Amino acid sequence: MDEVFKALADASRRRLLDGLNARDGQTLRELCAGLDMTRQSVSKHLAVLEAAGLVTTVWRGREKLHYLNAVPINAIADRWISRYDRERVRALDDLKAALEQEPMNDAPSFVYTTYIRTTPERLWQALTDPAFTRRYWGVTLTSDWKPGSAMTWEQFGVTVSDAEQVVLESEPGRRLAYTWHTFTPEFASACGLSDELTARVSAEPRSKVTFEIEPADGMVKLTVVHDGFPPESAVREGVSQGWPAIVAGLKTLLETGTALAEPQ
Repeated sequence: MDEVFKALADASRRRLLDGLNARDGQTLRELCAGLDMTRQSVSKHLAVLEAAGLVTTVWRGREKLHYLNAVPINAIADRWISRYDRERVRALDDLKAALEQEPMNDAPSFVYTTYIRTTPERLWQALTDPAFTRRYWGVTLTSDWKPGSAMTWEQFGVTVSDAEQVVLESEPGRRLAYTWHTFTPEFASACGLSDELTARVSAEPRSKVTFEIEPADGMVKLTVVHDGFPPESAVREGVSQGWPAIVAGLKTLLETGTALAEPQ
């Protein structure tokens, strides 16, 4: 947490975070635009932010994209704000965001990074073993986890299978990617989705999720990348609210052996 406070103490680094908060997934060139700093200075500031866990990066071809990672800031909120009046703070923040938010013209990925005190092998098991996923996610995923293999998704008592619901990449202990599930009428009903929302999510192209696993000083760095969304995606809005809770449950289960709560 000391590194987080040191990183946030610099006004230039706060400006970089503000830029990513306004538009996530920027290249170094894009972040340099409009800043009165050299490319080298911006690179150094980004290195400090990344070391503090406030920024995470994802390669897309030859481009290195930078994303704001809110996990350390959430940890600060958990430590202090929750002692007083967190719900009121959250409500005011949500209101501010709703009033200030501008429609997004592009379709950025959702990226979330956390560090878990476990091993890559154990984390891989937690991502692929139905006995694990059911405990922190409430989802049973069935597959042989080979690229191109089908996946069966079971949640809320509904089983979803589809020819396009498949494993895309599979490197045990390193990387896993698969297409997102199909929104069948039965699944939408079990989730309590309205007819309007069901029509919206069903009309969207299929997105995908990627889990990147890296050893990191006795811990494991997990980066979740969910992409393939169209502009103003209803699916992205839903997963951006769901993934932080899912990853928090995964981390707690691996580190303590106890799930945060029984998934609904």
